[in-house]
Amino acid sequence: MPRYIVRLTETERQQLEQMLAKGRHAASTATRARILLKADESEEGPGWTDGDIVCALDTSLSTVHRVRQEFVELGLEAALSRRKPTGRQYRKLDGAQEARLVALACGAAPDGRARWTLKLLAQRMVELEIVDSIGPECVRTTLKKTNSSHG
Repeated sequence: MPRYIVRLTETERQQLEQMLAKGRHAASTATRARILLKADESEEGPGWTDGDIVCALDTSLSTVHRVRQEFVELGLEAALSRRKPTGRQYRKLDGAQEARLVALACGAAPDGRARWTLKLLAQRMVELEIVDSIGPECVRTTLKKTNSSHG
């Protein structure tokens, strides 16, 4: 694991200290600011080791490493903020496909079965070419959000 050396400028150090003095930021942002201040290896900084920072701030070693790395590679703002979620989860079924699934689930169970299982419903949806592929968990969440009566 490469070691990223944090060297804060005087303005960056003042900005972090003012941020902590105001106390109007999220706890994760304040922790990241404290990590940077403790890890600062410039003349004004204490230059603590990762282990000392972990003990003093009650955080994990990976967090300290990640904050150091983000500061060196991306700058101060990126090191202070959490990463945004990557990618959006799109719906597997549209309204018509959901309606067919509910109709299938409310219909008669397959031969030799007392009731539908999630796997059987998923397999039947693929067999009927309603969808290309679908998992039992998607079937479960879709049926859970419907207000249909199964009896």
